[in-house]
Amino acid sequence: MGRENFHRILDETQQNVLRMGSLVEEAITRAVDALTRSDIKQAEEILRADDYIDDLNVLIETNCLNLLALQQPMASDLRTIAAMLDIVIDLERIGDHACDIAQITINLANEPQLKPLIDIPLMAAKAREMLRESLDAFSHHDASIAHKVPQKDDEVDRLYRSVFRELIQFMAKDPRAIGRASNLLLVALYLERIADHSTNICERVVYMVEGVPKKLKRSVVDLDGMLAYSDQIMHSGTPSAPAPDVASTGSNPP
Repeated sequence: MGRENFHRILDETQQNVLRMGSLVEEAITRAVDALTRSDIKQAEEILRADDYIDDLNVLIETNCLNLLALQQPMASDLRTIAAMLDIVIDLERIGDHACDIAQITINLANEPQLKPLIDIPLMAAKAREMLRESLDAFSHHDASIAHKVPQKDDEVDRLYRSVFRELIQFMAKDPRAIGRASNLLLVALYLERIADHSTNICERVVYMVEGVPKKLKRSVVDLDGMLAYSDQIMHSGTPSAPAPDVASTGSNPP
């Protein structure tokens, strides 16, 4: 493989990464929209469309491995290839979370709506914004954008805590709401994880551009504290303390 052909395939692969990112962003949008409107048909379309995202993932990984095997990439190209191999893992998981939300829409289709969805669509919008900006950072090889995106994770986690508190209270007041509320809690958790994956992508971009692996500052939900809070609500109806706040950290969440 000549150098000209190498760079052509490298550029095509980067475009495929952006295409995959666009598809998973669209999947998040459509999944939350389907949930809001209890649209089973749209939810089923999201599940079917995931096969194309998976195929694109395989194509990108194959091209990256071929580039590594058939050439001896320069340091900057090597970091770009390594970053793409990691980024598509995060994108594939984001696509899976969109499918998880679509499946919950199908599961809840015959159930009465627990409450109008307000914070969950807001979480989805903020998570999509983080994903879009992380991909912009990748597209432009711009580490400055990548450093800024994780700061928005605080807002996603604040919304997650708000959803968690509200749904736990629904379950405490009416045991018949437990199934529906639990499913919506999962939706909120998937959206929180999507924001985390977007931060992961930013870390790959920083390494790609600066050549030094860095853990970017992010907020992490205190799951143990949240579970203790829910246990208090479920048993007594009122908490003995406010719901725990998030903690900022430079490490990936478990």
